[in-house]
Amino acid sequence: MILFPAIDLKNGQCVRLEQGDMARATVFNLDPAAQARDFETQGFEYLHVVDLDGAFAGKPVNAQAVESMLATIKMPVQLGGGIRDLKTVEAWLAKGIARVIIGTAAVRDPALVKEAAKKFPGKVAVGLDARDGKVAVEGWAETSTVTALEIAQRFEDAGVAAIIFTDIARDGLLKGINWDATIALADSISIPVIASGGLASIDDIKAMLEPRAAKLEGAISGRALYDGRIDPAEALKLIKQAA
Repeated sequence: MILFPAIDLKNGQCVRLEQGDMARATVFNLDPAAQARDFETQGFEYLHVVDLDGAFAGKPVNAQAVESMLATIKMPVQLGGGIRDLKTVEAWLAKGIARVIIGTAAVRDPALVKEAAKKFPGKVAVGLDARDGKVAVEGWAETSTVTALEIAQRFEDAGVAAIIFTDIARDGLLKGINWDATIALADSISIPVIASGGLASIDDIKAMLEPRAAKLEGAISGRALYDGRIDPAEALKLIKQAA
């Protein structure tokens, strides 16, 4: 089970949004590379990064910040935001990203996901961000008509490394992960699922380690780590003991 610390990039800075709203952004660190190094020093083993500007622009925007992180840390990085074509997938993997996350294009262009996952086994994840069960796209600015499960099922045999499932209603609000919806999704597909959106306290870490959550690959934590609501040492110790 992996606890992924999150770095969301806006204008080259580390921010957290509330419910995906760019107007409700809190800046937590002006130096993403320093923040990444802090997470690595704390003992985290895998970093989750989102290029928020890229998600809206449909192409990478915060590349410089991402590259500075890659030059600073040794732990693997998974990256999402603005990855809409094979060329961008290839470019990020060539730069040292361990796993790319395809979100909007997974809804609009499922063939891209299948092609990328086939070409780069184990290096392509799908980001499914749901609002009232329906998947949102374009940096959450638009809501589609399909459910997260419907999209996830399209990629069952495609070789996708993971599904990152976010409940937008909870994201950045510290309301706790929507474990019921996340675990239901994990139980319905064979692809590993990563929980995201609203992780609030050590209780969420404990919930992630319960037997019913055994199919999950882990969870992503953002604001709770920045706010000090979760002690990294305590969280990582619990995960290690459960292993």
